[in-house]
Amino acid sequence: MADVSTGLGTGRASVGAVLDFAWAAGEFTATEVMAGTSLTRSTAIDAIDTLLDAGILRELPNARAVGAYRSGRPARRFTLSADLGVVVGIDAGATHLAVSVADPLDRVLVHHRVEVDPLQPAEVRRATIIAQLETTLAEAEVPRDRVLALCAGVAAPVDRNGISPPHPDGFWERTNPGLAEALRDWAHIVEVKNDAQLAAIAEGATGAAVGCRDYVALLASERFGGGVVVDGHVLHGAHGGVGEGVVFDHITGVETAVGLPYSLQDQAREAVAAGEIAPDGPVGLLVAEDRIDPRLVLTLAASGDGDALRVAERVGAVVARIVGVLGSMYDPARVIVCGAVAESIEPVLAAARRILPAEMHLPAPQILASTLGAEVVSAGAIATARRAARERAVPLLAERRLSMRA
Repeated sequence: MADVSTGLGTGRASVGAVLDFAWAAGEFTATEVMAGTSLTRSTAIDAIDTLLDAGILRELPNARAVGAYRSGRPARRFTLSADLGVVVGIDAGATHLAVSVADPLDRVLVHHRVEVDPLQPAEVRRATIIAQLETTLAEAEVPRDRVLALCAGVAAPVDRNGISPPHPDGFWERTNPGLAEALRDWAHIVEVKNDAQLAAIAEGATGAAVGCRDYVALLASERFGGGVVVDGHVLHGAHGGVGEGVVFDHITGVETAVGLPYSLQDQAREAVAAGEIAPDGPVGLLVAEDRIDPRLVLTLAASGDGDALRVAERVGAVVARIVGVLGSMYDPARVIVCGAVAESIEPVLAAARRILPAEMHLPAPQILASTLGAEVVSAGAIATARRAARERAVPLLAERRLSMRA
C-alpha cells in the first residue's frame, strides 16, 4: 500500500488504499473502490474527496453529460490527475547512455540513447549523464521540479545507498561516478541500481518472466551479469553484488565475464584457427575483419550455414555452462538472456538447451530470449521509478498539497 504520511490525517490508511486502487483502475466509481478495497461507502468517499482536494484525483464528467447514461442518478467517476509529474529512467551502460522520460502510468514521452567512451573519467561521465538528462527533459518540455522519481541503472554492484564498491581497474567508479549524490536533487525519489537487477525487474513486469517467481535475467551485452529473482524477490546482497559476472572468470569452460557479442567473436576466431571452419567461407571471411558483427554470424546460423552453426554450438556450450552455474546456485524456473543480442540469439540458445541437462543435477531451467531488446535496462529503470512514484513520491505530493491548503 502507498505509504501515505500522517500529514493526511487519521484517514491515511483509507486514502492510501484508494490511491493504490486508482493506479490500476483507470476510471472508477466509489462503488468500485468499495468492492476493490473493502472500505465502507462513507470512508471511500471521504478518501476520494481528500485526494480530489490534493489534486491527485480528478472527477470526470458524469455519464449523463457524455451521453452514456439514460435514467437515474449517474455515479461520480474519477481518475488519477494527468499532471502529477513524470518519472525518469537512466541506463548508464559501459558504452552507452540512455535517458527516458515517462508518465507515471504507461507512456514513454521521450527516449534518447547515445554511445559513450567506456574509458571516460568519472567526472566526464557524470557531466555527460547530467547533460543528457537536461536535454531529454527539455525535449519533453518538463521542468525539473515535476520529476517524481528517477532510477539510474549502472554496470556495477550498487549498495542500498546507491554507492558502488571500488573496482581493481576503476571500472565500477567510472560507470557509477557518484550518481546517488549527483542526482539527489533531480527528483523527490532517486534510486541507483545494478543494470542486471533492473533487467530482471523489466522481465518480471512486461517480459518473459511475467507470472514467474523464480528466474534469472542474464544480461549478456558488454559483460555477463545476472539479475536474480527468488520467491518473487530481487536478490541484492550487502554491496548489491548478487549475480555479479566476475564469478565466470573462474568457471572452467567460461573463463571470462565478457558478454555474448565477444564470445561469438572469440569462438569464431578459435574455430578458424583450429581448422574447424574454412577461412574462405562466409564465417571465415568475417573473421578476417578487425571486429566481427555477431549479428551476421547469428543470421548465417539461422539460415542454416554449417560454419555459423558450428560457432553457435560452441557459444551454446558456454551459455549452458553459465546457466548451469546459475541454475545450481539459485534454482530458477527460467533464465532469460537479455540485451540487444537476444533478438538473434536463438541458434545459440537451441544449442545451450541440448547441452544444459548434463551440466546440472537439478531440473534444467527454461532458457529464453528476451523480447525487450537493447532497452531492457531502461524498461526496468522506468518500472522502478514508477513504483517509487506510486508508493512514495505521489503520497508525499498529496501530503504537501494538503498541508499548503490547510
